[in-house]
Amino acid sequence: MEGKSNLRKIILILVLVAILGVIIYYFVKAYNNTTPSNSDTNTITAETTVKSATEVSSEYEDINYGEAQEVKAVTTASTSSSGSSEVVNITAGGTYDLSGEYESITINTSSNVQLNLNEVTITNSNGPAINVVDAKTVAIVLTGTNTIIATTTEDLDGAIYSKADLVFSGTGSLEVKSNYDGIVSKDTLIIQSGTYVVNSDDDGIRGKDYVAITGGTFSIDAGGSAIKSTNEEEEVMGYISIDGGTFNLTAVADGLHAVGDIVVNGGDFTINVKDDGIHADGMVEINGGTFNITAAEGIEATYVKINNGAITISASDDGINAGAKSTKYSVVIEINGGNITITMGQGDTDGIDSNGNLYINGGTLNITGNSPFDYDGTAKYTGGTMIVNGEETTEITNQMMGGGQIQNGGMMQGGGFQQGGGRGMR
Repeated sequence: MEGKSNLRKIILILVLVAILGVIIYYFVKAYNNTTPSNSDTNTITAETTVKSATEVSSEYEDINYGEAQEVKAVTTASTSSSGSSEVVNITAGGTYDLSGEYESITINTSSNVQLNLNEVTITNSNGPAINVVDAKTVAIVLTGTNTIIATTTEDLDGAIYSKADLVFSGTGSLEVKSNYDGIVSKDTLIIQSGTYVVNSDDDGIRGKDYVAITGGTFSIDAGGSAIKSTNEEEEVMGYISIDGGTFNLTAVADGLHAVGDIVVNGGDFTINVKDDGIHADGMVEINGGTFNITAAEGIEATYVKINNGAITISASDDGINAGAKSTKYSVVIEINGGNITITMGQGDTDGIDSNGNLYINGGTLNITGNSPFDYDGTAKYTGGTMIVNGEETTEITNQMMGGGQIQNGGMMQGGGFQQGGGRGMR
């Protein structure tokens, strides 16, 4: 009798475990497929915490960089072809006017420093051309044509390398060549104006806490990513915010890459890369601008939200992709406006691929390819114009299981839908 009693207990425990597993499965499924609070429009289902670049930049407008200081340069033996060069060590705050040729400029102070570069050439074959060891904020103001060439190290990996906040402005230009990264801030990086030509074996422009750009002209050819933000230790950091500028980005990795969010409110972008045109682990939000993207994947993030802009994507993998790269957001693609044209390559490619939910609420979407849509969760169309392979439609067809489609009201049509199926997450 005791043996039968124990057997009943074991069976009861197994049944309870199975019931608990089913409950957990449907709880997770419901969480992953949460529909917007406004089921009629599906707009603003999530909002980024990223400030606009203009707002961030304004916080640096009233900094006092101090009185003009004399530049004290030391002439040293140099490995450059000229045989000798000027080395500048700045140990006090203030404003410094520089012109001519230098081997390196090092800043090490607890104060603010402004460098006015006017027809400056800095060539260093043994480290950063400009090395900010310490400072509160360093402003670099460009006048005329300026050139920086550096053969630097893995630790100090930028031709311009700063451990302090770094702010660029001016009407001049800056050409940067580096065997590692071009311009690096281990804190915040703000660019307000100027012309930048960057050729780097790794990342072109890289900030840690954030990169904020309000204007300027950029031509970047990078062996890594063109513009990157890297702080993954703080949830609200590691972002890129762009309000304007002209960008010609060529890269082996991504055009724009952030471990946090990317918010673009304006600008003119030509992006030709081998990986993602625009990649954020958190959210990509586009509120304006013109984009011509040629990439493996055009736009990729956990949450992709497009409110406005003229976006043209030519992709060899997915045009727009959402996958779980961050726990900050649910996996969603949300299109509320804009003019979006996606042309896909042959093979296992999707125009729009969400490993979660897909909402189309407005704008004009024109997709050419074998598979226009692929989603693993809920899809809903409430407005806008959709054109697939030359024909206007109001249906979001699903290629996930090769059958079935969700129409205007989000109801299932046909068979073959199964949560968790379809292509693997990217």
